[in-house]
Amino acid sequence: MTRTTIRNTVFALFAATALATPAFAGGCPVNKNAVNALTGAPTMPKGVTDDVLGSVDLGAEINVADRQLRTRRLVVQPGGIVPLHSHKDRPALIYTVSGQITEYRSNCAVPILHKAGDIAREADGISHYWINRGKVPTVLLSSDVHHGN
Repeated sequence: MTRTTIRNTVFALFAATALATPAFAGGCPVNKNAVNALTGAPTMPKGVTDDVLGSVDLGAEINVADRQLRTRRLVVQPGGIVPLHSHKDRPALIYTVSGQITEYRSNCAVPILHKAGDIAREADGISHYWINRGKVPTVLLSSDVHHGN
């Protein structure tokens, strides 16, 4: 895949989500922002495939050394788990393509249900995990800025 193709794909993803969804639908409900220790959170993945669709070396593009902008496709099977992880120094936008999935995050007192068409903003050092409690696979597109190749 060429850099131009990757750049155009990432731009199209962000443009489509901006036009197709209300601003960060599926976020923490009003008055439910609170510290959540996520006690007993799962630490191992289950029933998840994670494929990198493309990435851009931000050092070469905009002089941000040791960082990549990448887009991944995750498929979370019913009962599947994306385990506890942090977004400290790794902002991301996650778009729910199909299905629905429940997110448990460190700054929200209640679980957040993400449905097809929702976009989740993962930033500000939050930690979280996701569980597919539905009956069909959930497909997510995740674009993040991360360390590594």
